[in-house]
Amino acid sequence: MHFDAVEHKDGIVFLHEVADGPADRSYGLQVARLAGVPADTVRQARAYLTRLDKFSAATATQHDLFAPSAQAASPEADENARSLAQRLAELEPDAMSARDALAALYELKRLLGK
Repeated sequence: MHFDAVEHKDGIVFLHEVADGPADRSYGLQVARLAGVPADTVRQARAYLTRLDKFSAATATQHDLFAPSAQAASPEADENARSLAQRLAELEPDAMSARDALAALYELKRLLGK
């Protein structure tokens, strides 16, 4: 879900309408300007985003991060996740030596790879 918005010159007007799915684009720079971020900072961010856009695929669509996964997790994956979470909860990082911490990290990585 998102609030519809319309750009007007260098500003943005939020409509009083909620729509399903992700927004068609990000309005972060316009919102930053509304929030009082200095104009120079917004200009620098716009230049940076322009450079980033050159590296992104022009036809790529934004995925809905809140949509349910198309593939349900298997019982084995659920068990792996529980084992990993349990082992992680048992760790006491402040009481571990560097060697013990490294060994625990390798163990967690092994559990993740199952």
